[in-house]
Amino acid sequence: MHALDRKLLRDFARLWAQALAIALVLGCGVAALLTSFVMYQALGDSRDAYYERNRFADLWATARRAPLSLLPEIAALPGVRTAEARIEGLVTLDIPGREEGAVGRILSLPASGEPLLNLPLLRSGRLPDPDATDEVAVNEPFARANRFVPGDSFFANLNGTRRELTITGTVLSPEFIYTLGPGAMMPDNEGFGVIFLPERAAAAAFDMSGAFNSLTVGLYKGASEPEAIDRIDALLDRYGGTGAHGRDRQVSHSFVSSELDQLWTMTIVMPPIFFGVAAFLVNMVLGRIVALERAEIGLLKALGYSNRMIAQHYLMLAALTAAVGILLGWGAGAWLAQGMARLYARFFDFPYLIFRGSWSVYVVAGLIGLASAAFGALRVALSAARLPPAVAMQPPAPPRFRRGATDLLMARLRLSQPAMMILRSITRWPARAAMSALGIAMGVAVLSAASFFDDAMDKMLDTTFGLANRQDAVLMFAENRPEIVLDELRGLPGALQIEGQRVEPVVLRNGHLEKHTTLEARRPGADLSRIVGGSGRVIAAPPGGVVLAARLARQLGLAPGDTVEVDFLSGRRETALLPVTATIEQYIGLAAYMDFETLNALRRQAPQVSVANLTLDPAQRSGFHRALNGMPALAGTAMITDMRRSFDETLRENISITATVYIILAVLITVGVTYNGARIQLSERARELASLRILGFSRGEVSFILVGEVMVLALLAQPAGWLAGLGIAWAFTQGIESDLYEVPFVIVPATFARASLIVLLTALGSAMVVRRRIDRLDLVAVMKTRE
Repeated sequence: MHALDRKLLRDFARLWAQALAIALVLGCGVAALLTSFVMYQALGDSRDAYYERNRFADLWATARRAPLSLLPEIAALPGVRTAEARIEGLVTLDIPGREEGAVGRILSLPASGEPLLNLPLLRSGRLPDPDATDEVAVNEPFARANRFVPGDSFFANLNGTRRELTITGTVLSPEFIYTLGPGAMMPDNEGFGVIFLPERAAAAAFDMSGAFNSLTVGLYKGASEPEAIDRIDALLDRYGGTGAHGRDRQVSHSFVSSELDQLWTMTIVMPPIFFGVAAFLVNMVLGRIVALERAEIGLLKALGYSNRMIAQHYLMLAALTAAVGILLGWGAGAWLAQGMARLYARFFDFPYLIFRGSWSVYVVAGLIGLASAAFGALRVALSAARLPPAVAMQPPAPPRFRRGATDLLMARLRLSQPAMMILRSITRWPARAAMSALGIAMGVAVLSAASFFDDAMDKMLDTTFGLANRQDAVLMFAENRPEIVLDELRGLPGALQIEGQRVEPVVLRNGHLEKHTTLEARRPGADLSRIVGGSGRVIAAPPGGVVLAARLARQLGLAPGDTVEVDFLSGRRETALLPVTATIEQYIGLAAYMDFETLNALRRQAPQVSVANLTLDPAQRSGFHRALNGMPALAGTAMITDMRRSFDETLRENISITATVYIILAVLITVGVTYNGARIQLSERARELASLRILGFSRGEVSFILVGEVMVLALLAQPAGWLAGLGIAWAFTQGIESDLYEVPFVIVPATFARASLIVLLTALGSAMVVRRRIDRLDLVAVMKTRE
């Protein structure tokens, strides 16, 4: 072993605490990169493999009732590879042992053979007999939540007839990786199930003999999706078609894609922060080591060691530190990725998760970590290599100071001598102080950005459930009903307040831009379901125009005062030109709003409603749900109170886990910066501090100089950390915005206060650990040390 190698190992062992602090920060960057990218890769690969193996469709379309004879014509369209007709519909379910009703989505299975598209994957039992009228297969999450096994049965209201259905098997489908019931915002596997019924039984239940109301289409690679959609719409238009759409509007696919976008945003936003801080720490520590080892460097050069060998020595010291960080990051990243995989398994129903974690990802993460350490060490290593031996053997020239405006100001303020020493140290090395403050600011930023999700979710929950949706239950009708149906509902057990709402599927157009969405209308003064903007202001849609969600308006290039073309997709297919009267910020969904009377007049119909919003007497919930089981016109029920509780509990749990992880990361950044900074301050000023002790300064006064400088820098870092946290939070909101939801850009002052408190306490703790070394200073030995 060469002498330089032995010196390298001795230096690394002597600096183990500082090296570990740097390695932990670097490891956080490696772990963050690995976790987010591995999960991005795993989720994307699992989705793509599942889609390919189970023939996930490219297009979907619905119609009121289209003849099966139309199917060959659709299959012959240019670009169409496969077309499959089926029957679907929503039904209410009565599950034994469950007080509340449930909703089922019926999907027909072919009379012979397996489905051509969206092939269900059998998980247990068997598929129902094609000739059976009372056998079904159900999606596995629904069966698991209700403890169903093949052979169990439940009741369904099929077109007004209560039928007992027997489960023959459980399946998973690529259409329902993320399963949402009608009107739901989060999966409710206990209250919503997908039911696969033989085609003959489904046709009899929904009066669809020789007809279909749902179409799935597979396209050839390279086929034009917009052209295929236009041709399909033209064929289905006369049969009540509501517009074909691609995967982008398929709910399950949209949620999975949104999660992938979020993971990619995390991959490009968070790791660079840790790598940048690690590079700064390496530069700071190695710079001090080179300054202390000038004589040794000169002696090594005098003995014949080349510039390359000297530079390589210090680069190897940085590489050893990086290697420890990379190993820690690999272990933590693999563990966190496994934990996230278990978390995703609760929300996404994949039959398998392709968790490759290929060695190339680990290599890339390691190389980036190594490169960041090398970047921080390169300038210092080159400066050490360029030192001429004669110059290196001499102590560095002392810095030249002059009395400036800062000194005059401190004198006027009559600051104590220790306080003046702190401020002079900061002002006379402003670049180093600024970089230290910036490193601490990154800890504040990471913690503020993590807590942003908590603030954003609070805002979403308060607006969505506290202000906009204040009902207890939503009853959805299979078709629009005359408004008089609300009077019939008033007789339901426990119904306290009832309001109607009309929802129409539409296409909004502005030139070449178009968007499929819904047009909602409620009577003025509605109290249960209201139009609420992001500011919390309740808005009433004025007569004669439409109010658009702000995201929808941006996508269509519209502003208040513009005119939008509205194509109605249900009932009479009509088009209207309407002015945009206002836009509002909304966090969930994209919708347009209209005055109730104006919409009915525009459609030339008596007042009709699509849903009924109700408040309930909690004591009569059981009777309410029993009464719903006998309502044939009811397509489904959404219990807003249960949805609100599930939404809140699930988000709180996820946010709690995320916040804990980010607190650890922020603490590690702060420890890395403050501990190394304090150690360097102590090594640079040991002689100065020892002199003060000899002159009669107490340990507390001397410690105040060391700890005070760290804390002043930490305090100066707070505003920059708040601003950086705002920037990271804003980047997250832009990266995860979709048609499904928008995360509000909201951070309350308490979030900044909490982040600052954690970082300041961590900085104080790190400084106090270093302060203990002052008590162990050998004053005589320190005073003998050459400047």
